[in-house]
Amino acid sequence: MADRERVAHLLRRATFGPTAEEVDAAESRGEAATLDALFDTSGTDAGAARTPLPKLGPVVNEQSDRAAQIRTVGAWWLDRMVQADHQVHEKLTFFWHGHWATSADKVKSGPLMLAQQQTLFRTALGDFATQVHAMLRDPALILWLDGQKNTGKAPNENLARELMELFTLGVGHYTEQDVREGARALTGWVVDQKSGTATLNPKRHDDKPKTILGRTGTFDADGFADVLLSQPAAPEFIARRLWLRYCSDADIPPEVLAEASSAPTTAAMLRTLLAADGHAELVKQPVEWLVGALRQLQLRPADLTDAQRKQLTNALTQLGQVPLRPPSVGGWPAGAAWLTTAATQARIKLAQTLAARAPQPILDRLTAAPPAQRPPVLARLLVVDKFTDRTLAALTPAANDARRLLTLGLASPEYAIT
Repeated sequence: MADRERVAHLLRRATFGPTAEEVDAAESRGEAATLDALFDTSGTDAGAARTPLPKLGPVVNEQSDRAAQIRTVGAWWLDRMVQADHQVHEKLTFFWHGHWATSADKVKSGPLMLAQQQTLFRTALGDFATQVHAMLRDPALILWLDGQKNTGKAPNENLARELMELFTLGVGHYTEQDVREGARALTGWVVDQKSGTATLNPKRHDDKPKTILGRTGTFDADGFADVLLSQPAAPEFIARRLWLRYCSDADIPPEVLAEASSAPTTAAMLRTLLAADGHAELVKQPVEWLVGALRQLQLRPADLTDAQRKQLTNALTQLGQVPLRPPSVGGWPAGAAWLTTAATQARIKLAQTLAARAPQPILDRLTAAPPAQRPPVLARLLVVDKFTDRTLAALTPAANDARRLLTLGLASPEYAIT
């Protein structure tokens, strides 16, 4: 793999989608320095500063206002993903959204979903323990998994089960008895939607001894979290999840798993995985595909009309991935699930929409080259290493129509795969 291809691959995996200029800069500095730069979040993120948190007004009409607030948060987040300079941080925050997989369809609160997004952002790069403790107090997650119904007199096992199965340990590392005991540790949390806070009601909490994973104590939520986080399976589970989303759908090599599992922070773990050998082709998730295309075409969602932004959301709905609305507590699928005939047709339609909005400077890059050279220019613009002969055969007849050429490039198999 040539140096440019190596840094382009690194940027495609670490970010939502690099621009040609970002690949140029990475090629100049080299792979090692690019990796350093990707994980350096010490400077000001000017792009994030251009997308301040949305101001959500009071809810007057219970149904319409709540729905409008959720749409506002979703639109803001999409804009933030496109604009942010610290792309590793933004993409990792979205990874955690899929990991904790909380849906506004049940929570029905824009402010609570925004608060959860901010919790995930604050804890995205740090040690996983901090995030787990924070999420057990997250109002949206508590509502999503019925934690507010969990009392000493009537334990609800939903949050305890998913905490072990999907969030920290994985199947096979706990028993049904651990679920029951863990549910007792999580009793008593209640959510005040008006203030957007979750608090522990001691009268609803079971403070009697519990035995979880072989350890006995009067565990509360924090104590339960500490028991889970002390298990060797916890960092291995997170390393495997990151490997699946960022590196390969094949098993993580044992030596890579061992090194990543010993990393002190999620950022260090991800850096280890991105630098490791054994990467394979991955299918872009719809949000990753769209955000990358918007970045490369210099299109900002906030600059579009309401109707145009709605088009983007409708397209993501057709593609099966809308921020704030994961389909289940298991999050979104991966791999070939995004390559159905219906998804391909939806991507083509969305590609046409984006190409129609492409600014003139982007079109000028393509038309500045002779028609025969425009497919390679397109590949560079979209950070595709190389189009196959089959794709080139489709692109060549469209070389005289810059917008059609863009459409075909965005809809190509090579662009869907990273």
